[in-house]
Amino acid sequence: MAKLEELIQEFCPNGVEYRNLENCCEILDNKRKPVTKVAREAGEYPYYGANGIQDYVADYIFDGTFVLVGEDGSVVTEQGTPIVTWATGKIWVNNHAHIVAKKEGISLRYLYHFIQTVNVKPLIHGNIPKLTGGDFRAIQIPVPPLPIQNEIVRILDNFTELTAELTAELTARQKQYNYYRNKLLTFNGADIPIVQLRTVVKKSCSGSTPTKGNSGYYENGTIPWIRTQDVHFNEITEVDSYITEKAVAETAVKWIPENCVIVAISGATAGRCAINKIKATTNQHCLNLEIDESKALYRYIYYCIYNKYDELLSRKQGARGDLNSSLVLSLEIPIPALDVQRRLVYVLDNFDAICSDLKIGLPAEIEARQKQYEFYRDALLTYAATGKTILTDRQTDRQTDRQTSLMA
Repeated sequence: MAKLEELIQEFCPNGVEYRNLENCCEILDNKRKPVTKVAREAGEYPYYGANGIQDYVADYIFDGTFVLVGEDGSVVTEQGTPIVTWATGKIWVNNHAHIVAKKEGISLRYLYHFIQTVNVKPLIHGNIPKLTGGDFRAIQIPVPPLPIQNEIVRILDNFTELTAELTAELTARQKQYNYYRNKLLTFNGADIPIVQLRTVVKKSCSGSTPTKGNSGYYENGTIPWIRTQDVHFNEITEVDSYITEKAVAETAVKWIPENCVIVAISGATAGRCAINKIKATTNQHCLNLEIDESKALYRYIYYCIYNKYDELLSRKQGARGDLNSSLVLSLEIPIPALDVQRRLVYVLDNFDAICSDLKIGLPAEIEARQKQYEFYRDALLTYAATGKTILTDRQTDRQTDRQTSLMA
């Protein structure tokens, strides 16, 4: 940070001023406009909400470069910081994101990086929790002179550009993986039996949601309870929700063994699948399939269902777009000999690991670069504000995590 140190000594050796956010930028919230999904006309322009692009529409209301900040109280990171999006070009923004535009003398990109460090949890309140316009406008921003802002942006953008390059490569790998998975699981012209999924399922069931108002079903619970948000083409090794033995005894919740193939059947998550690597229970929006391994390998069936995702989406019914057991179990899948299934699973596991495993390959590299960016972002912005390299507990934790990942 030698150049940054020199700039601080030259331009603000005695520290920097703080300003309210509204004095650092133009806030265009009064120009945003929500459009219901039914009323949207499909098109080429991104339609932004609290956590990024929600849709593409036929018209736009903004044209330029903007920082969008999630307004909804539920849209924050684990650290309590807001979801911040860099948006350029012709866009539409609904009323769930604050809109920040450039003001002379302040780098918009500097604000983009800084706002990501602000703990907004204390500012979120109301019957429908929100980061209100008044609280948002009053956020305190350290404003060093523009040369210092630009140097911080230069350093941090180097990290984000590398992450973007790695993410683009991962996206290309995922497309490649999807192509080869489909190729491997399509036996055109081969004498391979095509059967309904139900013929290789030993047992299927869904779960239940114990009454939310009964604390005896949840308080101090130790039994893993899988919900559809846990199901996203993955192995489930841990969950955030637990229920009690009382809940299992008194409700329709059912235990399922390890290595079931779980298919989400409700709303936006419908069609996604996963494998539970822990004995668990689920809610009623999960269809749990115990595979007869004398006929098919559970991992092979998982990949077959994964490959049928688009078909499952086309089968969704009702206003919410739900599936049911019959729609899932009637999927037609190829069932080659078990030794062929094993070879296919071996190949697909390797592809999947490269694209999904956070311990190896590109996902691990992207996660490491993100942690590195967050550490240096917090350190640089602290330095710019105070002239001292003061590390908060959160920053120290990130540095330790980064060092551990680099040593692994």
